[in-house]
Amino acid sequence: MSPLRVLVVGAGIGGLALAQGLRGAGIEVAVFEKDATAAFRNQGYRIRINADGINALRTVLSPSAFALSAATAGMPGGRMATLDDRLQLLHGQTLPTDDTLPGGGHLAVNRRTLREILLAGFSDAVRYDARLTRYTTHADGTVTAHFADGRTADGDILIGADGVNSAVRAQLMPGTQVMDAGLRLLYGKVPLAGPDAAALVPADLLGLWTTVTGPDKRFVGLAPVQYRQSMRAAVDAHAPGIALSDDSDYLTCVFGARSELMPTDAELFALPGARLRDLELAQTDGWDPAVRRIIAAQDAASIFPVSVRSSVPHDGWDPGPVALLGDAVHAMSPAIGVGANTALRDAQVLTARLADAATAGSPATEALDRYQREMLGYGFAAVRESAERGHRLVGQNQLPEPAERRA
Repeated sequence: MSPLRVLVVGAGIGGLALAQGLRGAGIEVAVFEKDATAAFRNQGYRIRINADGINALRTVLSPSAFALSAATAGMPGGRMATLDDRLQLLHGQTLPTDDTLPGGGHLAVNRRTLREILLAGFSDAVRYDARLTRYTTHADGTVTAHFADGRTADGDILIGADGVNSAVRAQLMPGTQVMDAGLRLLYGKVPLAGPDAAALVPADLLGLWTTVTGPDKRFVGLAPVQYRQSMRAAVDAHAPGIALSDDSDYLTCVFGARSELMPTDAELFALPGARLRDLELAQTDGWDPAVRRIIAAQDAASIFPVSVRSSVPHDGWDPGPVALLGDAVHAMSPAIGVGANTALRDAQVLTARLADAATAGSPATEALDRYQREMLGYGFAAVRESAERGHRLVGQNQLPEPAERRA
């Protein structure tokens, strides 16, 4: 369709969704990832995919890959609840469903599985161990990406999908603020396979998301991933050409607390999983025994800490051949569970804008500018809503006043 060449920095969910969408639109795309392999570091477990995310995946993936993404997802319904530390209900709701979407618009997806689906067919287009150090723009409107190993790549546009520590953003918008939200999270997995699983986790804790809150706004978040068939059966039925790692049912367990209630970051991030689990048990002393049994049942090797950060909303960047996507522009706390969905929406919108430009022969920079204006609206609305809910429920730091647009 077009000689347009797109460089995507970052092979996370948003960057790969964009790459899939662009390739499907006939646009040349290459992806560069600083990690040594796709499984180099743990990036989390269960992801809630809502209607926005489902529609984005339907748009950017092939029909068979989209069918596989739905077949490998849990469908826990739309029930959400907030309980106190004695498991008394404080607030409950059931989100509306959309019968035209898998799971009614509420999917519980395993992050690694989704990423493997998004990587399918890109073995020739993803370069690992490629840490961006800078980019240069040229008089003819093209851009060159420079990597730490000395290699370079040339393209017509460059998209920074490289996360909250984005090297692209650091050059494009050096004054942009990413703030410490004041929360530290410990992510872990509780295996749900075997005859004891039903007795371990009460059925009313297996909804779309359950928050158990305790003193000083400590909390435990619980969310299941329960497969409806094996990975092998799903692949055979929907996309035999895609290879997926095997997995079994589990419960994501997220403990969170204000940073001043936790060890220093230097200490926290050095602790092994078993010590992190002990820390959670110490922090939930006196809570309902069912919650403490769930914490104790976590696979110690699965537990890792996260420092929650949030972008401070801004007015965007000057038009040109470089743009941002996902956490690189609108990182947010997980308080409303839409970070991944917002990145997927970015990929859907940007794919459409660039495909339209390629078809019409219009400048790609105009497509990037239209994408930016649309994305900043819904992206920072999600950042603000996440920050407000996080502050109200679990003591997240409030956002400062928006940063001024850099002159």
